[in-house]
Formats: sequence, C-alpha cells, structure tokens
Amino acid sequence: MTFVSELEPQSLWAHFDQILTIPRPSKDEAKAREYVIAVAERNGLEYEVDAAGNTVVRKPGAGGRENVPATILQSHLDMVQEKNSGVAFDFATDAIEAVREDGYLTANGTTLGSDNGIGVAAMLAILEEDRLAHGPLELLFTVDEETGLTGAASLEPHMLTGRRLLNLDSEEEGVITIGCAGGADVHLHLPVKVEAVPAGATALTVRMTGLKGGHSGVDIHLQRANAIKTLARALYAVSLEESFRLASFQGGNAHNAIPREASATVVLEDGGSADRLGELLAAQGDAIAAEFQPIDPGASLEVFPSEEVGSAMDAASTATTLGLLNALPHGVMSMSYDIPGLVETSTNLAVVTPNGGELDILLSSRSSVDSALTALNQRIRAAASLVGAGVDEGGGYPGWQPDVSSPLLGTVKEVYTEILGEPEVGAVHAGLECGIIGEKIEGMDMVSFGPQIEFPHSPDERVEVDSVAKFYRVLCSVLERLE
Repeated sequence: MTFVSELEPQSLWAHFDQILTIPRPSKDEAKAREYVIAVAERNGLEYEVDAAGNTVVRKPGAGGRENVPATILQSHLDMVQEKNSGVAFDFATDAIEAVREDGYLTANGTTLGSDNGIGVAAMLAILEEDRLAHGPLELLFTVDEETGLTGAASLEPHMLTGRRLLNLDSEEEGVITIGCAGGADVHLHLPVKVEAVPAGATALTVRMTGLKGGHSGVDIHLQRANAIKTLARALYAVSLEESFRLASFQGGNAHNAIPREASATVVLEDGGSADRLGELLAAQGDAIAAEFQPIDPGASLEVFPSEEVGSAMDAASTATTLGLLNALPHGVMSMSYDIPGLVETSTNLAVVTPNGGELDILLSSRSSVDSALTALNQRIRAAASLVGAGVDEGGGYPGWQPDVSSPLLGTVKEVYTEILGEPEVGAVHAGLECGIIGEKIEGMDMVSFGPQIEFPHSPDERVEVDSVAKFYRVLCSVLERLE
C-alpha cells in the first residue's frame, strides 16, 4: 500500500491504490474483474459475469430501505494505457506510480487510470459500506469501454432488474451529465508499393514528440496538435522541395487518444542532400512549434540519422501517403447550435501503422447529430476512394439523448445542490455507455457525474483529490435519498 490509501475517503482510495497495481487494458480486464469478484465474495455478495466479461454484483437494501426499487451503479474496468517516450514502464507488469502535486493525483510519466478507476473504486467502497441506508443495488462493471464501448454493447439485459442508473464516468465537478455524442470508427487500408533501396542509401528518422495529446472527446476543442497531422504536414511541405521516399510512417496508439507522437523514416533519392533535407525539416518544425506554442509548448520535430533500411515506398506511394494524411480531417468539425460551447461533430486522426503492403489508418469520429456523423464519415470515405484505399467502418455506438424531466436527475440535482451548490446540467461530446445501455433496456432513467479528472488518455491525466471526497459524499447521499 502507498500514500494513496491514506487519502480521504480511505474506503475509496484504498481500492484505487490496489487498482493502480492491476493491469487492465481494454479487452484484457480479467485481473481487474477478479479483484471485483474477490471483494464481492469477501462481503458475501452475489455476482454474475456475462459472456463478454461484464460483471454485476448485487447488494441487498439496508437500513429499512430493502423494498425500494433497485438502483444501478456503473463504471468500466479498462483504462487507456499511454506513456511518454523514454519512460521505462510495462503496463502488463508494473504498478502505476502515483504522485501528488498541487492538490491533484497524477502518475509518473503514464496515464493514471482515474478514468474510470475512481468510479470503480467508489463502487467497491459502496459494496463494503455497512452504515449506509440504501435500496437494493446492482453494481455493473463493464469491459472494453475505451476501444468502442463493446462491453456495454454485449451486455446481457437480463442481468439488470433496476431501471435507474448512476454512471460514474463523468469527469467534471459541478456538472451532471444527461447526454452524450454517438461515434464510429473508420479504418482505411492504403495500398503502397515497396521497392528495394540501394545499399548505402542515406536514411533519416523524423519524429514529432512532446505533444500533450488527450482524450479525443473531452479535449478535442482545445485544438492541441496531432502528431500524425503535424509530421505529415512537415514531410509533405519538404517533399515539394527535396525528393525522398518513405520507408515507414507510424503514430498514435488508441482511437480515443489524440496522437502525441509519430515517426517516419525517409530515404534520400540519388544525389539528395541529407543536410538540405534536415534544414528544410527543421524549418518546418520551427514553424509548427511556434504555431502551437500557446497550447502545446513542448512540440518538437527531431531529425537524426537512421540505420540503413532495405526497402521503401516508391515515389508514387510516398506522394499518395503524405497527400492523404494531409487531406484527411482532424479536430472539431462543428459546434452545437443548441448548447453553447458544446462540440457537435469532430474526428480524430488517431493511428497510422504499417501493415505489409498497406498503411492502416484509423479515424474516430463523434457527433450528437446522426446525419452529421454520417456525412463526416462519407467525407473520409470519399478522400480514401480518390487514392484507392479500402474502407471499413466500425459498428459505432449511439448517442444518449437528454431527458430534462428525469426523476433521477431531480434527486441527484437536489442532493448536489445541498452539498456542493447548484450544478450545471448538460451533455458531453465524449461517449458514455449510457446511450448503449438505454438502447438495450427500455425505460432506463440515467444520469452521470464524477470528480474532477483532467487530461485523460494522456500521461498528463490527473484527478483532483478533494473533488473525489465531494463526489463520494454526493453518491452516498443520493443512494440514501432515492425512494
């Protein structure tokens, strides 16, 4: 145990301290699920696991509230695993090292996993509360939220009898969320022709580093630099003045994380000057750094000699690759006409990876308007078709339409106002599992709230310690108030 378990409320933080030691990438949450089940068994509680790995733990009502309708609490077990380059860390074996700074808990060079680990820890603390008067509880721990909400999509509805749900995956103190955007991924497969490189050909590696990245739903409006876009931009601009061929291009790690790093290896054509290429790239890097300095002050384009490479794309494939990466959209496409300050539609040029004779490109789009999401993905498809790239569209997930007349919202808002002051009620551009669960189970009344979590899906992720105590107090009070 570390200092984390000594924070207040200790019942919550002790569980989060343990969660920091448990590997829980999307699609491999078995150890996290085992921890949840161990807590349930230790407290003599029934649980059920469906085929996807979603787990429901049932806690009977207490304190004279045994016969009120059941309430569902819901969080997801998985986390986004991101780390800074140069940080020696293995998410599969190493415990996340928490650091307390200026009232926040963050991690040493990695994502912290407070998204949604704090929600999970709160639910586990509720499981062990023995002084709380509450109705029957169904605590739903979903899997694989971060790679497309597929756990919730596979949820077996019979596992839940309750028809009101508290989602604990929101990340802004003072806000109650009652709606979210829907989304869908688009996978592009760009054929590239690869040729042998003459022995002794000069090769350079070009890297875009130092960017903040962040959650592609929560932080997209901040207009932070995208490492894939800025690296492709620099290379495309230089290609207009100096000939080279791409030996590789890759960047990004997750569909819902704005890429923080990207790299490429380039091979000079016969007679090309490495010094000249380096100078041109440095100039592009300086321009990009100056442009994004206010929001991404660490942006850096690095150029250094590469080990000899045996093959590279031909000139046509190099031009097509850089042209497509420059042409593909990224960022905020439109703002909401109905809710001031809310992003309506966006896309994240998320991941580029080489795959034999292809370059795989992943974009993740979001919108609170179905027709706008369709139009955006058709725009991406149109760009791909111009260069002969194959297109696969992911299944997507539905948005969650706000219900301002929700009885559950009325209770949560009442309690929140009494404890912390009147909250803001609104929708978010990020995806929440409420949309899927509400589509699966008719008549589900849902709201979402949580502590102050900033810069999720990046190594800058942090959670405000005091806000966690406030969040937990509201949660407990809501459970005591619900009839």
